[in-house]
Amino acid sequence: MTVEITRVGPESAPDVLTVVRAAFEARPPLDPPAAALDETEESVAARLGAHGGLLACLDGRPVGALVLDPVGSTTYLRRFGVVPDAQGHGVAAALIDAAVEAAAGSDDLTVVAREELPETVRFWERQGFREIRRDSPNVELRRPLRTHVFQAPDADAMRGLGRSLAGQLTRGDLIVLSGELGAGKTTFTQGLGSGLGVRGDITSPTFVIARVHPSLVGGPELVHVDAYRLGGLEELDDLDLDTSLDDAVTVVEWGEGLAEGLSESRLEVAIVRGDEAHDGLDPRRVELTPVGPRWHALSFRALG
Repeated sequence: MTVEITRVGPESAPDVLTVVRAAFEARPPLDPPAAALDETEESVAARLGAHGGLLACLDGRPVGALVLDPVGSTTYLRRFGVVPDAQGHGVAAALIDAAVEAAAGSDDLTVVAREELPETVRFWERQGFREIRRDSPNVELRRPLRTHVFQAPDADAMRGLGRSLAGQLTRGDLIVLSGELGAGKTTFTQGLGSGLGVRGDITSPTFVIARVHPSLVGGPELVHVDAYRLGGLEELDDLDLDTSLDDAVTVVEWGEGLAEGLSESRLEVAIVRGDEAHDGLDPRRVELTPVGPRWHALSFRALG
């Protein structure tokens, strides 16, 4: 099955309305009811006429839709829906990817979900959205447009993501890793080390604070730092490593709020546990946020 996403205007109001009604009517009854159920062809056409929308077709059949609504520096995704029999085929994720492109110029994407639908809220969280406001029964969630979200269902996938990212790294790059204990930070770094072709087993640097892994292929060394016990940047500078950070790729675990001062450019990698483990899998969501000029020209789409 092939998902095709098209930017649409008022002329597509009938198709968009059909998708929205099918998607919202399939949800549990809410009090008050979802405003989307009050939409008409005329009202949808008016919304689409303002800023357009996106229509997803699966093998030529309209199955997903959303309306774009720029407000200030953010773009709201309104009337987001996928018809029930097309769910599970990547339609929703494809719509979000297309919305990122369509919202170029905005700082972030915003959605409003209902708190009575926790599965829907979790879906948006898995796509990199974070709750910013709750005005019962509505939950407002926002995702910075520069954040790239990847799913890692197991440790092999996590290492694969790190290995794939390593192909885009160069000397002087700084990776700042965050995530709860056991989230997979070291596993991700093992993938980076494999992709960079460095020497030595990569394990948690907790007891040594930092390790240097020399390159076996003439590339940059990997400096692996645990910032959990560091009191400040001056302590990181005083580690007396056997290499210059300008000549290495530096990965700092627990580095959020501490390592940023090392470089004006950095790649922030947040690892978040997914839904509850099932079928032997303990999934993770990996959010990559490039900061600074070093990363502006890079594409992260092919990772994973």
